[in-house]
Amino acid sequence: MNALEEIFSGKKRIVICGIGNDIRGDDAFGVLVAERLKGLVKNQDVLIINCGEVPENYTSKIAGFEPDLVVFVDAVDFKGEVGEFIIADPEGTLGEAVSTHGLPLKFVTQYMKNFIKADFALIGCQPGSTGLFEEPSELIRERAERLAQLLAKILEG
Repeated sequence: MNALEEIFSGKKRIVICGIGNDIRGDDAFGVLVAERLKGLVKNQDVLIINCGEVPENYTSKIAGFEPDLVVFVDAVDFKGEVGEFIIADPEGTLGEAVSTHGLPLKFVTQYMKNFIKADFALIGCQPGSTGLFEEPSELIRERAERLAQLLAKILEG
């Protein structure tokens, strides 16, 4: 079992939260994954949300779904190679540096843990350019498609 499959092992109800800003170049990674997954996954036990820049606005919707697992998908500057993936704890030190959005994922996760008995994970992709009014790079689009296909196989399997 690979690290990606391990996240989902034994989990029945799953929320995938795509996070990002689609007018900030490669920061769109998470929303690209979420939008693609919506067309690929028809499992009633999976909720896919395009959170944009404000995952905190979806906490009640996530809680109402009563998930076993919440997975954030986001562009993460972890000083890797552009397009490289990372799997991390959104409450860890990486989680503090992740967000160019509203609240850092660390705080969103801590808040949700007060009323959701679920595990939380972050799947990140190292962005290249995140300048305002830029399109996502072809590499990031390819990585988003690749991750969406891998997740769909796991979630539908």
